[in-house]
Amino acid sequence: MKAALATAYGGPEVIRIAEVPTPTQKSNEVLIRIHASAVNAADWRLRRANPWFVRLVFGPFKPRNPILGVVFAGEVAAVGSAVSKYKQGDRLFGWTSVTRLGAHAEYIALPESGAFTPMPAGMAYTDAAAIPFGFGTAMNFLGKAGMIAGQRVLVYGASGAVGSAAVQLARQLGAEVTGVCSTRNVELVHSLGATQVLDYTKDDLSAHRNGFDVVFETVGKLPFMACVALVKDGGTLILGSDLPADMLKRAFSSKGGKQVKVIAGTVSGTAAHMQHFTSLWEKKLIRPVIDRTFPLERIREAHALAESWHKVGSVVITMP
Repeated sequence: MKAALATAYGGPEVIRIAEVPTPTQKSNEVLIRIHASAVNAADWRLRRANPWFVRLVFGPFKPRNPILGVVFAGEVAAVGSAVSKYKQGDRLFGWTSVTRLGAHAEYIALPESGAFTPMPAGMAYTDAAAIPFGFGTAMNFLGKAGMIAGQRVLVYGASGAVGSAAVQLARQLGAEVTGVCSTRNVELVHSLGATQVLDYTKDDLSAHRNGFDVVFETVGKLPFMACVALVKDGGTLILGSDLPADMLKRAFSSKGGKQVKVIAGTVSGTAAHMQHFTSLWEKKLIRPVIDRTFPLERIREAHALAESWHKVGSVVITMP
């Protein structure tokens, strides 16, 4: 099968397309023919070994598993002898897991108990591949925040994969959502359900001090104290893109005399979340945002766009 291999840590140039053996499913696994995947922050950060501790987990000099990719949409090609949940031909979408990776290839074998679920009828593989990372990450953090209907929520980076999902999911939870993005994405963020959209190139965020029950910083660009200033006393700050060094620094940072709950860390997808997104999509309550779609052969371009900080929504790749 064809796969994209990260042969070393570094820029997009370390990725190459190669023929590798097609995996064979174990008794409890399904073999999935992948039709689409996405290049997300998890992929390019791992490729760059950014942060440094990536090397401790994934390999000191190069990734032990050179096939990156944590999300997929595809079709069951074969099932193991003990599999009862799925059958050949089922269309599935979801996560491979951050440690397993492997979705930037034509095939992958995964346990039937994995964090995926059947795709709804009528959903394109490209749309399906754009849902798990952004919506899964946003749902995980919003759940940890204990957000309730009627709260005021600010999403910083509201046009990205996680941000665009957070705007939609917060609205579905009954929040009044303010999105922050650049000029070119203001109308998009409005269309996703934001009540108010602030343009960070023009609007003064300090005019909204103490204005939000929840601030969800999705891109790691707004300074910590600027985030704290926007949160009400007793509110919640979600740092969805914080790195371990940032988390350590936060432990010793002042919060300006406020009582603010700070949430950060890594996330993992679940089959239950995927089923929930299926239901929301079928009711036309959410939609994935896709910047561009690349064939696997152009995955270096997909990586470059994904880490450019200028993409809108997700960057999707399709398999041969």
